[in-house]
Amino acid sequence: MDMIAEATHVAAHEAARLAAPHALRATPVGGEYLTFRIGAEEYGIDILKVQEIRSYEAPTRIANAAAFIKGVVNLRGVIVPIVDLRIKLGCESAEYNAFTVVIVLNVKGRVVGAVVDSVSDVLELAGDAIKPAPELASAIDSNYITGIGSAAERMLILIDIEALMASPEMGLVYAAG
Repeated sequence: MDMIAEATHVAAHEAARLAAPHALRATPVGGEYLTFRIGAEEYGIDILKVQEIRSYEAPTRIANAAAFIKGVVNLRGVIVPIVDLRIKLGCESAEYNAFTVVIVLNVKGRVVGAVVDSVSDVLELAGDAIKPAPELASAIDSNYITGIGSAAERMLILIDIEALMASPEMGLVYAAG
């Protein structure tokens, strides 16, 4: 009888842990990350979500789109929405210059472009080089931050780019009904 009570207690504790809001976040795992800059911050996204990197070209504006949706471009016959992550993440100024690039992503079967200040490199991070993200109020919903990666003297904010781009407030990817 004592073992049953203990098993019930463990199961209830595990259910409470899984129901907690922070349990929705993916556990940071090692892997290869494309690193890029927005303002003074350096971010990383899963390299497997990246289709290509292109120089910035002015997209065709879409009427009544959110400020962070810059418009669309025709990429080899595919109409691709372009999101300025700098605006979405609350960067004070978003200048377009020779370093500005578009990271073309494949998100839930949809091609989406993300404008960033510059792309740095691809880093391989071991699981122990990634720490859980702290709970903070920030421009980016902390549910989309999977962890903080460190490599040498660099600190990277690791973003679940698929979850961010597929989020309802972005309106780019629709659930199949």
